[in-house]
Amino acid sequence: MSLNKQPAKQEALMSIPLGSANVAERRNMPPALAVSTVIFGIRPTDGGRAQLWLPLVRRVRQPHAGQWALPGGPVGPRESLGTAASRTLASTTGLRPSYLEQLYTFGDPDRSPTQRLVTIAYFALVTEAQVGATVEDENVAWFAVDDPVLENLAFDHRQIIDYALWRLRNKVEYGQIAHRLLGERFTLAQLRAVYEAMLGKELDPANFRRQLKATQSIVATDEYLAGGQHRPPRLYRYAGSGHDPLEVDTNHE
Repeated sequence: MSLNKQPAKQEALMSIPLGSANVAERRNMPPALAVSTVIFGIRPTDGGRAQLWLPLVRRVRQPHAGQWALPGGPVGPRESLGTAASRTLASTTGLRPSYLEQLYTFGDPDRSPTQRLVTIAYFALVTEAQVGATVEDENVAWFAVDDPVLENLAFDHRQIIDYALWRLRNKVEYGQIAHRLLGERFTLAQLRAVYEAMLGKELDPANFRRQLKATQSIVATDEYLAGGQHRPPRLYRYAGSGHDPLEVDTNHE
């Protein structure tokens, strides 16, 4: 027998059309490959405090039909992983963030009740303006990261979100994080609010200002925020240089 010839049983399973296979047959088929993306954005609470939010999509087919899930979908046969993440993100939420980071691979054999499913997870950051521009409907909605809805997501998507939060909170030293959540110009109060939302705790304003001066990655501009009743606060910008450690070229993975 040729060493390259697969066992007859596996050949038969691979030849079964996915739509016609029963649950037992699909569980023995080769793993399917998919991508899922956790997108973080900042939204103010009713009290004005900044908070991390993320969009979810409602599944319209089995398994887990009707449950909320992360945006994602299958990887095309000739598609890079990053391209698949960008495509599925745009098609489900309309979002096209300039920044995506590959997060982790989730491939527990029992994470899907049907065919084994291996998911490459990404996470992205979008500005408050992008969050506000998202079109929401009954199948696409934004949720705060502490919303109880997140406790009952499809597959292991709650675990993926927790991992993304852990990764984000371990990257707060990178000025790019706040820059991507706030945009080109921001006040120190807005910047501190973003860090407090990411870390889940309040920060002392004076200590925060001293830490920023030490990093030299956030610099003052000659512009001020207009529209307030009091003395307008100065606007700052991110002034980092060199390779962005969070940048991913989605066309070359």
